[in-house]
Amino acid sequence: MPRLDIRAKWRPPLALVIYSVLITVMTVPVLLLIWFRPATLDLRPVAPAEIGALVSVVLLTLVVGFVLVRAIKAPLDALVRRTQEIASDGRDAIMPLDSYGTREVAALAQSFFDLAGDLVERTDYVRTFAAHVSHELKSPLTAIAGAAELLREAETDEAPMTPAQRRLFLDNIMADARRLDRLLVRLRDLAHAETPIAAGSTTLSQIVAVLEARFPELVVRSVGETDQLIALPLEAATIAFVNLAENALQHGATQLDVTVLETPDHLSILVTDNGTGILPEIEQAIFRPFFTTRADDGGTGMGLRIVEALLAAHRSDIRLTKAGTRGAAFEIRIRRVA
Repeated sequence: MPRLDIRAKWRPPLALVIYSVLITVMTVPVLLLIWFRPATLDLRPVAPAEIGALVSVVLLTLVVGFVLVRAIKAPLDALVRRTQEIASDGRDAIMPLDSYGTREVAALAQSFFDLAGDLVERTDYVRTFAAHVSHELKSPLTAIAGAAELLREAETDEAPMTPAQRRLFLDNIMADARRLDRLLVRLRDLAHAETPIAAGSTTLSQIVAVLEARFPELVVRSVGETDQLIALPLEAATIAFVNLAENALQHGATQLDVTVLETPDHLSILVTDNGTGILPEIEQAIFRPFFTTRADDGGTGMGLRIVEALLAAHRSDIRLTKAGTRGAAFEIRIRRVA
């Protein structure tokens, strides 16, 4: 998207507008006084009291203008300077202003700081994510290149590889190629997850039916009012719950419980399994992209990140509520359909 540049032209500064309006308001009664004085046929010079009144009006106008400039223009100028600092210094420059002047300027500043914080966090996430992607893709590519190089050298070597050795290298190449394919599929899923899917709704009973059909190895049990509509289309709900079920299955689970807990404005859905669980020392890292304890078994470490991103795109969230070696439990909070 091209950068939006506001067309350059002369625009009056805010201070000039404020003082111009106040001076105009002050000048109207003065002009009326000068206009109507001859009508009274009283040509006496202006009395000192009248001069004092006019001077008082001028001074009062200047004071009111100064107050307006201090309450409106000064905080806006400070906010403009802070935006320039944030653009150059990033997160370190996101800090409160010395004065906000009015409630509206404070609300504007709060909205801007919230937006700036989100953009900085997004930039940090993209930078970290790019580093992870390059690392994860480089490892299997390096292994494939190394195996291919050895196979090529064996063709000209005086002692060629045995069929068993050749098969071993080819198997390694195929395994790394499959890992690359899984990573690319997960990256595509994550890109889709971070873009909201078309709005819609579904019921947990539909989701449970999908899980039962997809994972016959798991005993899927539902508890609570599973026929209630939730603000999550079936496609998005399927992706989220299938990833959780796959995680449970890969960690030795044989049973998956889906429990519905009602609150006034949303539904809390507990997804609990009886697998090997999640160790407390790694629970802070499980939603981090590419973090996995199953790298040797083909794990990509993207499943929970995909679930988190997908739910966030639909204004929902997920958190781990149980860690340990006796199963895991996740709580999903989803808006209730009005």
